[in-house]
Amino acid sequence: MKTANVAEAKAHFSALLADVEGGEEVVIMRRGKPVARIVPEPASLPQSYGLAELRAFVEAKPCRAGLSVADMREQDLL
Repeated sequence: MKTANVAEAKAHFSALLADVEGGEEVVIMRRGKPVARIVPEPASLPQSYGLAELRAFVEAKPCRAGLSVADMREQDLL
């Protein structure tokens, strides 16, 4: 974990972001006390689906008749 005071962080923000992109955490200190932490963004999975997945979803008919949208959300059907 890397630390930097406020003045260093302002002067070298791009370099600190490069460190964070590399997986390192950076703690910003003011008067010797930690006030902020910059951490890498967690990796996210792509949310793209192809036509085949869409057709399979529609053919599976996951929605049940008579349920409201709120009911389907509660049952993780949406």
